[in-house]
Amino acid sequence: MRRGQTNWAAVAIASVLFGFSFYALISWIEQGQLSDVPVYVHYAGLMRHGAVPYRDFKFEYPPAALPPMLLPSYMSWSYAASFAVLMGVCGAACIAVSASALSAVGASAARTWAALLAIGVAPLVLGSLFDTRFDLWPTLLAVGALAALVRERAVLSGVLLGLGFAAKLWPAVLLPIALAYLWRRRGRAVALAHLAGFVVVSAACFLPFAIIAPHGLRAMFADQLGRPLQVESLGAAVLMAAERLGMRPLTTIDSHGAQALSGRGAGLAADLSTMFEVATVVAIWILFARRRHPDGEAVLLAAAAAVAALVAFDRVLSPQYLIWIVPFIPLVRGWRGLYASAVLLLALGLTQTWFPWHYWSLATDHRPPWSWYLLARDFALVALAGMLLLELSRVRDSEAERERWPAARQAGA
Repeated sequence: MRRGQTNWAAVAIASVLFGFSFYALISWIEQGQLSDVPVYVHYAGLMRHGAVPYRDFKFEYPPAALPPMLLPSYMSWSYAASFAVLMGVCGAACIAVSASALSAVGASAARTWAALLAIGVAPLVLGSLFDTRFDLWPTLLAVGALAALVRERAVLSGVLLGLGFAAKLWPAVLLPIALAYLWRRRGRAVALAHLAGFVVVSAACFLPFAIIAPHGLRAMFADQLGRPLQVESLGAAVLMAAERLGMRPLTTIDSHGAQALSGRGAGLAADLSTMFEVATVVAIWILFARRRHPDGEAVLLAAAAAVAALVAFDRVLSPQYLIWIVPFIPLVRGWRGLYASAVLLLALGLTQTWFPWHYWSLATDHRPPWSWYLLARDFALVALAGMLLLELSRVRDSEAERERWPAARQAGA
């Protein structure tokens, strides 16, 4: 397949597989368990009756999360069906823009098929999440920004990334990677144009609410950034394992619409999680920024590593957060990319062992074997982030070696 030419057959088959996975979830697996859709219905009803988010009611998400919650209320089907269709469209679009990113770096047909099929089967492996959470929306915006970046569409990439940040904050982890890449490849002016697109779109989303409801918007940021140790995070999994081995029992509390751990070591584990998260993500940024000649493949690798690290070490690891990494990991090239995709599918499958059917046994009682499955899943995510970080470091060393060889040959001549 020529560079820049999208494999539409792979896109079509992967999208059909994704749609079948959705149908299987709704018809055979999910049966409406632990869905966030009723919350979205409530928000949509309030807005349709004239209430303003942040001012008239507490809204826990950034402003660009509003469209996927409000739009299904205007569609002719039931809200749940309309929302599932909307998320299915977002999923198919994720597959299409992933294919676009792969074509931009000249990926082979075999690599493209493998990556897109891995994305297509993900809903069936993860289970009841893709069609009951809006996370496919910010994920689409983030992977769309990545595809635009490797296609040298700097302003479009910045616009999509800014909209993704305004939808769920986390896509901003890609901004330093994009700026470093554009600065190295195309100069300061293009990098600043990307940043301007990001800032303008983000401001357009946040500024109206900052004017009419500053306290509500500030409370949203405080809630997003100040949450305690969620029960499915790495720190919580380690503490649950210690509890099984004789440590003082931990208590589960309700916090921010989820469940969190309280008790000896929970606060320390939350702080350590944040420290590891920040250190790992910053290390990825630095490793990428130090590359003298970054290419599209390096961008795909660094983006996958950054999102994987963000999820693996976060003090809050709700199961839908795994949706974020689904389109990124399969884009990594080579055997390392195949191994990473296999670990990703393992983590998705392990999540389904307790969610949704055994979630409360895990969350409130910390019962085995679910707590051990949780620990295995979180270790798999850490291994995934570590594998990609190591690959990013190794590839940089290889490039440096290639730069030294010509100089050595010239000296020898």
